[in-house]
Formats: sequence, C-alpha cells, structure tokens
Amino acid sequence: MWIFGYGSLVWKADFPYEEKLYGYVLDYARRFWQSSPDHRGTPDLPGRTVTLVPSPGERVWGAAYRLAEDEVARVRSHLDEREKAGYGMLPIQFYPADRPGQPLAASVYVNSGERHYLGPQTVPSIAERVAIASGASGPNTDYVLQLAAAMRDIGAPDALDPHLAEVEAAVLLLLGKHNGSSATR
Repeated sequence: MWIFGYGSLVWKADFPYEEKLYGYVLDYARRFWQSSPDHRGTPDLPGRTVTLVPSPGERVWGAAYRLAEDEVARVRSHLDEREKAGYGMLPIQFYPADRPGQPLAASVYVNSGERHYLGPQTVPSIAERVAIASGASGPNTDYVLQLAAAMRDIGAPDALDPHLAEVEAAVLLLLGKHNGSSATR
C-alpha cells in the first residue's frame, strides 16, 4: 500500500515505511482551507492546514510512502488518528518523479466533507490566523514554513505551488521576516 502526503506527511513521516518517492497527483490543488483544532491550533483558535480540492489540470507535489504489508493496519490506525480532524482516505493515482509513465495506485487523506473544511479563504485571512495559532504539534507558522521548504527541497520547478508560496510570503510579512526565495522563485 502506498500513502501520498502533501502536507506535514512530506517532512514528518512518523511511521515505518519501506520506500519514499517524490512526485505528484493530478487534477487537484493544495489549499489552506482546512481548520486544525488540534495539531496546529486549538478548538478556540484553530489553525490552518492543507487539503486537496478538485482542480482539473493542476498537480500537487508531495511524497508517497510504501508500507510493508504487515504494517498496513497499524500505520493506517496511526494515520487515521493523526488525520482525524475532518480527513478521510481516498484512492488516487500518484506519479513518481523518477519513474515517468509509471503511476502508482495510492491512498490520500483529504477533507471528508464532514467537518473542519472551511472552503475558499483569502490568503490574508489564512496568514492572519496562521500567524497566531498554535497547537499540540507546534506553531501554525512552522507548518507553513516547513511545507514550503519541503516543496523547495523536492526540486521540481512547480513543486512550490502558487497558493502555498502566497501563504508563505504573507505569513513571513506578518512575522516581519523576509525570505528572498519564497514567493519569487
């Protein structure tokens, strides 16, 4: 079984896996339209995390992890708990960067439509919340900055998508920081 991650799973794979591949999924966009009342916020001040939304023609970069057969149930249970704030699992085609023309069947956690999905949000409103929210996994700013860094580390020209770059730039502006490579790359 392959699990595709496009948010914190890219840099924080806290489960055993046999193989990790960078690549992308098609016809989705990554958006900070998910409320996080636990990991990156609290019930009173929920942070913002990413989810995938259907978007024909777009692609989202991330990492896929191949799980050992004897670990699938345990890892799924762990990830179900980790992704409990409104995420459900769907099947998806994953396109590894180093294996052109060889897509893999994978599973991905996306908003399940039940709760915590905020729908379209403006970049300034996302950044304002990110700048002040913090939860059990740390400050929401860390989530945004680590995700942007992880996408840059992949090295593909379009891995850092425009929405993520805009949110990162807006958060850095609010924090009074400047990262010359963030939104201009």
